Order: sequence, then C-alpha cells, then structure tokens
Amino acid sequence: MSELWVVIDHEAGEPRKVSLQMLTAARGLAAGLGSETVAVFLGDGWDLAKDKVAAHGAGKALVISGVGADPQSQIDALASLVEERSPAALLVASSDSGKDLAAGVAAKLSTGVVSDAVELAVEGDRIVATKSVFGGATTVRAQVKTSPQIVCVKPNAVPAEEAPAALAEEQVSAAGGDSGVRLVETVKTEAGGRPNVEEASIIVSGGRGVGSAEDFSLIEALADTLGAAVGASRAAVDAGWYPHSHQVGQTGKTVSPQLYVAVGISGAIQHRAGMQTSKTIVAINKDPEAPMLGLADFAVVGDLFSVVPALTQEISNRKA
Repeated sequence: MSELWVVIDHEAGEPRKVSLQMLTAARGLAAGLGSETVAVFLGDGWDLAKDKVAAHGAGKALVISGVGADPQSQIDALASLVEERSPAALLVASSDSGKDLAAGVAAKLSTGVVSDAVELAVEGDRIVATKSVFGGATTVRAQVKTSPQIVCVKPNAVPAEEAPAALAEEQVSAAGGDSGVRLVETVKTEAGGRPNVEEASIIVSGGRGVGSAEDFSLIEALADTLGAAVGASRAAVDAGWYPHSHQVGQTGKTVSPQLYVAVGISGAIQHRAGMQTSKTIVAINKDPEAPMLGLADFAVVGDLFSVVPALTQEISNRKA
C-alpha cells in the first residue's frame, strides 16, 4: 500500500494545531488514494507528540532521530527518506519553516510543491489543492504532476478531529551527513497568552482606523473576550502601533481562521490577500464604501470606538 506522509510541525515536541488538522485531512485523502496515513517526526520530543498523533488517526509514525534543528539538516534527512521509501504524497504545514522544508525537499528530488492550500480533494491518483493567487485576486485548483506530490496546507483549512488509532512506530536514523549549518540562536517572541495569529481559529485585527497604539487596547480587549489572536493591517504596523509579527496581508501573515473580525480596516487588496479565505468575516468600519465591507459576511457601519466596546461588553455578558 502506498503511503501519505504528514510532516509534523511541532515546537519542542508539542504538535502545532496545523499538524493535527493535516492528520485529519490526510485520513480522507488516504481513503481516496488507497494509501496509509503516516506521521513523520523530525527532531527531538517525540514522546510529547505521539499520543496526539495517535489520537488523530495516524496508523504509523516514522521518527527521524539524529537530525539537527537547522533547516538544511531537516531537508537532507527528509529528502533522503522520501527517496528511499517513495511515498505517494507529503502534507507539510504552510508556515515559514514548513514551506522552506517543502521547497528544499522538492528541489533535491526534482518534484513540485503547491503551497497555501485551503481545500484538498482527490482526483484519480492525485491530490488537488485549492488556493488563492495573484494577491488573492484569483482562486485556482492546482495539482503536482510529478512524484511525490508535496502540498503545503494552511492552518485552519480543516478542523482537527480525533480518530484514535493503534500507532506503529519506526525509528529512523537521519541520513545526508553534515549540512555544514549551525543553529546559533533561537529567539522566541512572547505571545502574551494569546493564540498565534497563524494558527488561531479567531482573529481580531485592527487597522488605520484604530488611530493609535494606545487604542489597540480596544482590539486586545475584544480579542481576549473571544479567546482570539490579535492581528494588524500594514498601515497599523507601519505606524508603529503593533508589531510586524502580527501583520496580516500579502507582506505579512496569510491566515484562514474560522472567524476574522476586521476593525477599522479599509480592505486594500494587499490585506485581503492575507485573510480572504477566512470562513466568516465580520467588518466594522465607519465608511460604508470601504472594500472590506463588501468582502464581509457581516458588516457593521459605525464608529469603532462605540461599536467595539459595546460588542466586547455584550460578549462578556453572554459568557457570564
């Protein structure tokens, strides 16, 4: 039986939410391809990951030990194993590190990559991925014609669903030799207790209309009430009101949450390119002609300084 590999994106062994979502997606794809779902784990910390991997339906795990934390070591190790085992396809997280890994493996194996997939389906013996291109102006269905197929899946493309399985482990030693790369330092940015904007199922973003760094406290209060991440438009980031690591858009993070609340964001194409695949979009803006209102599923025309505190209070009341 052919194998469909899911590369587990993790932090010190703790699987990121997108990994569990990819395992969920892989179960449906594997049924269509007549394949077995296999989790592939690179690096340290497998003991922390294996219970969650098993709970989300992987029947087998390949644990690659002896691989360095630097990207080139991981590319070399994964490419060597792919060349040896010939899986039908690989699902990789569409994060910065995931796309780096996918592109490196594809280059070494002369195959193709589809990145930023938000929907996955099977046609014949191939995975077909739906994604946005040209700054979000066009939606396309793309397919890798070479083998193995490599598809980078955006966080929140599918919900994670448990389906416990008996997990068979196989320990594999890293191959490929010394990459010559050394990881010198890792800098971790504190998230302040809020979800990571790339993986959050709910995001509240503020734009130019918020007016100042101090008034971003309104955005944070609404986000905290919803258990959401805080995002920002490029205009807000360029003004120094919020860190660049929270920027959503063509030159920032590409997100696809279940709920996206755009506050004081006009909706330039560059911003829409980063969030228009969100499942439900709510826009709050005092300008009835703002492009974001036309994109939104629910639009509120009003002063955000009145609307947002009232909304925050109402949500708090309903949660009480």
